[in-house]
Amino acid sequence: MLYWAAVFFVIALVAAVFGFAGIAASAAGIAKILFFVFLIFAVISLMLGRRAA
Repeated sequence: MLYWAAVFFVIALVAAVFGFAGIAASAAGIAKILFFVFLIFAVISLMLGRRAA
């Protein structure tokens, strides 16, 4: 999921360089959502992944 967030971030950067503001904003929004979903899953897996015996 972090990979896809990075891909959308790069798409947003390229679109911004070429002047496509709408596409850049959309791609950046998607990248931000994916990044936060990744963070939530990472925290949950850290909390539940290792259990003391």
